[in-house]
Amino acid sequence: MPPLPRHAVIREVGLRDGLQSLPRIVATEQKIEWIRAAHAAGQREIEVGSFVPARLLPQLADTAALVAFAKTLPDLSVSVLVPNLKGAEKAFETQADLLLVPLSASLEHSLANLRKTPDEVIAEVARIRAARDASGAKTLIEGGIGTAFGCTLQGHVAPDEVLRCMQALLDAGVDRVSIADTVGYAGPRAVHDLFAKARRIAGDRLWCGHFHDTRGLALANVYAALETGVNRFDATLAGIGGCPHAPGASGNASTEDLAFMLAEMGIDTGLDLPALLDLRAQVARWLDGETLHGALWRAGLPNTFARASKRDALTA
Repeated sequence: MPPLPRHAVIREVGLRDGLQSLPRIVATEQKIEWIRAAHAAGQREIEVGSFVPARLLPQLADTAALVAFAKTLPDLSVSVLVPNLKGAEKAFETQADLLLVPLSASLEHSLANLRKTPDEVIAEVARIRAARDASGAKTLIEGGIGTAFGCTLQGHVAPDEVLRCMQALLDAGVDRVSIADTVGYAGPRAVHDLFAKARRIAGDRLWCGHFHDTRGLALANVYAALETGVNRFDATLAGIGGCPHAPGASGNASTEDLAFMLAEMGIDTGLDLPALLDLRAQVARWLDGETLHGALWRAGLPNTFARASKRDALTA
């Protein structure tokens, strides 16, 4: 078994994946404060929203304003989700650092979510790549393969289909690919097997893992992906989120719980855990009455962790 990565990145996706399923509209000013505080806590990759029609997801109608603000923060990679070429063009205009195009390996979920087959999404990605190159934009393109471990609409999703979609996305011109357990069906063994095979295809272009905690296995699945050399993971503060077109897809990996686990393993994330917990408390006030997740906020940081952190600071 190769050694685990020494460093890992947590990409905060709560402002998009976390908020998109909530009926409450969070004010733009509060989202800006969230981004500012997350950056101050050490987060350097944040997905701030999605360029989708406001009538479909009014929660994300302020994405352009959030990109504009986030781009003022130093050393912050600002990403957005886009479903099509029109959304990608907006990402180019706002100079987002990265856009993610979701592709579902489940045909049924793909039709429900994007009204396209997986191969039609791949063709759209090729058009996005051509438009990016023609415009001279610097925005990176990530192809995110969802429902990679199964789907509540379709059921079984064959690993070979996930890998076929990954190769097709690479051939279509994406800069990076990622794998998502959209509905929380995955377990560590399946994650290790699929990520290992995907790494053999994509190498370091396999950029990120995205795990939902529907059945309590998100952190175990992160560990399994770490064993294959992947060191970037999506997470949401307080574990909020889900997928509107995937019944039962509740809750992402919790940012603060994941940061704590990685710190306890000696894997550096650059994140200030007390600051993250303060931000979680602030976001919880904005989302009063909504279902939140995570364990660290309830138990708090152990005294041993605080002492270890102080010792590390003195010896640094």
